[in-house]
Amino acid sequence: MQPGDISQVLAVQAQAYRDLMHESEATLASRLRLSPSTCWVAVDAGSAHAPVAGYLFTHPWRIAAPPPLDTVLDALPDTPDCWYVHDMALAPRTRGAGVASQLYAVALASAQSLGLRASALVAVQQSQGFWARFGYAVATDISPLIAAKLEGYGDGAVFMTRDL
Repeated sequence: MQPGDISQVLAVQAQAYRDLMHESEATLASRLRLSPSTCWVAVDAGSAHAPVAGYLFTHPWRIAAPPPLDTVLDALPDTPDCWYVHDMALAPRTRGAGVASQLYAVALASAQSLGLRASALVAVQQSQGFWARFGYAVATDISPLIAAKLEGYGDGAVFMTRDL
């Protein structure tokens, strides 16, 4: 992913999420700025108008403190202990074509090379089943801090983790 992709990333986000879930350009750009080697786009070579067909933002983080929704990050933690999957979204035209699996496979290989042993994410819009296919399980014993942050992600948001 390159900084010039952000406008198309925002267009994919608008297609994939309810308005409540939209994050600002500044929020997404902060992830790319801090961890460019762990952020990707899927490109639709057949579309000259909107070639970005999907995206995946990830970054090293602390498992006990997921960032709140739509928050600009100023720095990564000095001692990250997890690979945080911040957001994956696909344009409707790509769903069912294996794009999510391809994006995730590339990202997972990169995450494993960082030496982190765990991954975490917040599943929104009833996406737990989607993330379970990638080995994530709902964390049932969460801290009050994580529970409070989940409230900002909308109804039904759950914290999920997996070993790497």
